[in-house]
Amino acid sequence: MKNLSKLHKNFALNNETFKDVEELLKYSKSISKGIYEFLEAYFDMDDFIIVNTSGSTGKPAQIKLKKEHMINSARATGSFFKLPEGTTALLYLSPNYIAGKMMLVRALTLGWQLDMVEPGTNPLDKLQKNYDFCAMVPIQVQNSLSKLHFIKKLIIGGGAVSVELIKKLQDIQTEVFATYGMTETITHIAVKKLNNFDNATFSEPDRHAGGVARSHFKTLPNIQIAKDQRGCLVIDAPDISDKQIITNDLVELISDNEFEWLGRYDTIINSGGVKLIPEKIEEKLSTIIKDRFFVAGIPDENLGEKLIMIIEGNVTSSQPVRQAGAVEKSQLKSQKSLSKYEIPKEIYYVEKFIETETKKIQRQKTLDLIFKS
Repeated sequence: MKNLSKLHKNFALNNETFKDVEELLKYSKSISKGIYEFLEAYFDMDDFIIVNTSGSTGKPAQIKLKKEHMINSARATGSFFKLPEGTTALLYLSPNYIAGKMMLVRALTLGWQLDMVEPGTNPLDKLQKNYDFCAMVPIQVQNSLSKLHFIKKLIIGGGAVSVELIKKLQDIQTEVFATYGMTETITHIAVKKLNNFDNATFSEPDRHAGGVARSHFKTLPNIQIAKDQRGCLVIDAPDISDKQIITNDLVELISDNEFEWLGRYDTIINSGGVKLIPEKIEEKLSTIIKDRFFVAGIPDENLGEKLIMIIEGNVTSSQPVRQAGAVEKSQLKSQKSLSKYEIPKEIYYVEKFIETETKKIQRQKTLDLIFKS
């Protein structure tokens, strides 16, 4: 069996270069168990690796990814973002999950100069060096706004980017993109621009985004998209998957290669016969709520499901949750973009959301803090 995994001659990790794979493995073992274990698997004779899903939308699972497909994905990213050999990149996403693994594969495949920082929520805190490329999750971006000028191109994945965060990105020179993807698609298969808009790339302000310019997701080359009968995205991507990928993501198709992400099919709330998409409601609410929050449906005798909101923080007693507080219903009713059905019936506070290792909110486990405590 031919092993396609190769070490590019110009690859560097933390300013160290390597004459062969053995030397790289020895070095990686000294700096990170996670990186060493991934590289050991990546350079073995199997044509696939085993990858863990994050578990943010269901139970964590293990899936097989072909190394050939990972290499194809790396090349597509390098081509799309114009990141050639010698690109300087920063890694501080966990190598235990696909986003961190693919930063390594891109660097190995394309000959990047990659630096590693320990994963955390404020990764640029001590940064004094410029980089061409980096990937972050939204909370890392929020905590790094004053340092983003050190990054030339930034991709954000692992969760929706709030309207408030998008507003804060408008005056930053860094080119910032949101990504759409999952473990099964070997990270992103589509990206959308979040700032530095001009007349050629921007159509109109979104009516719910407080006038912030907004674009749609555009697919990378050789990606075909469609919708199934539920309205969910279906992906054909022969370079990165041997089979069609059927998602649970509700979308609006804008063109053959553009779409708008609406929310998750499996989180739709049916309240009194009205179907509510939590993610769209959260987008509207994010213009008035500064703390982290999410909305969800809980069983209700009259409505079937009742819309509620959970906010992180503001707990003043010894109890893990409490009702009412800093955000009042009258404040929600003043948000004109909300229909009467989209105003949460109850508000709860939790001291700290439960998260995955990749900083995604585990909604059901967080809800259990309230309703199973």
